[in-house]
Amino acid sequence: MRSDTITKPTPAMRRAMAEAEVGDDVYGEDPTVNALQEKAAKLFGMEAALFVPTGTMGNFCSIMAHCWERGSEMLLGDCAHIFIYEQGGSAQLGGIHPRTVRNKPDGTFDLDEVESKVRTSDPHLPITRLICVENTQNICGGRVLPLSFLKELRELANRHKLPVHMDGARLMNAAVSLNVPPSDILQYCDSVSVCLSKGLGAPVGSVIGGKKDFIARCVRLRKVLGGGMRQSGILAAAGLLAITEGAARLHEDHENARTIAEGIHSLDPSVLQIDLDTVQSNIIVFQLVSHAVTPGQFCKMLNTYDPNDSLDIDVRVSMLATDFKRDIRCVTHHHISADDAQLVLKKFRAVVGRVAGMKG
Repeated sequence: MRSDTITKPTPAMRRAMAEAEVGDDVYGEDPTVNALQEKAAKLFGMEAALFVPTGTMGNFCSIMAHCWERGSEMLLGDCAHIFIYEQGGSAQLGGIHPRTVRNKPDGTFDLDEVESKVRTSDPHLPITRLICVENTQNICGGRVLPLSFLKELRELANRHKLPVHMDGARLMNAAVSLNVPPSDILQYCDSVSVCLSKGLGAPVGSVIGGKKDFIARCVRLRKVLGGGMRQSGILAAAGLLAITEGAARLHEDHENARTIAEGIHSLDPSVLQIDLDTVQSNIIVFQLVSHAVTPGQFCKMLNTYDPNDSLDIDVRVSMLATDFKRDIRCVTHHHISADDAQLVLKKFRAVVGRVAGMKG
């Protein structure tokens, strides 16, 4: 449960991959890739879409396509995946300066701060060319950005003639949480990168969405970054099922996450604490309050068999100790059933009981 990136393709995906009609996608001749791109563009409410190997490449191509001139600057949250977990590629490879605004706990940021950091023609400074958001916001615990926030951000961006890019790695989770089609969210954005290989269950790939001229730039960027694949319909076939069948069952992951979160909330608060209002999608972040063990040790206890737990079966739960304070993250996905969620809570009860008996 450390991430939804560990999901394996479903039997239906494997069959579709084996039977996929393919061609040379670098020449635009793979019919399955083309079908995925057309379906994604329609789903996003955008003119065109492009299949790329990874989410990092999807974000980087999008940023570069918007910031075509070196020395450009983008504004983004200080908890953004693009800023923290993508190796600073925008600066390292793209010559684009990232300038951060403080993410609030709900994943949004103060729009007055954003406006105060827009820079234009001073020769001493980079020129702001782009604003980036992330939805759902991973580090903030899978928080879903309110449509009202996105609308106000769009109005701000329009005042300054700036495009808005959404890192929508888990966009479909946001859409399920808000009970709206993805296009309702993306009406406020100029581009998006959506991951197919997290909760949607495909083995590989992301899809970029945007206007036709923007996607044409992304095609060039994908090629120079080594992302131009040949008979990639084998992968796109799984992607087609990901954005249909995979998306249709995401509500189950959200329900299981809520079950686990409520179970954690019922445990000894001197050991663990969780704010249930923060659990809005398939990501659960809770705090290890007890100092008897470290977050890493607590995760190891969850993932280790101990006969003293007195469980009917050997239950091991893999979770992630984050880099932030004493937070621990777990993520539901299509390999975690409602029955599994109950087993997870049994293991939690046993481990929390042991930790509560320790000094610290």
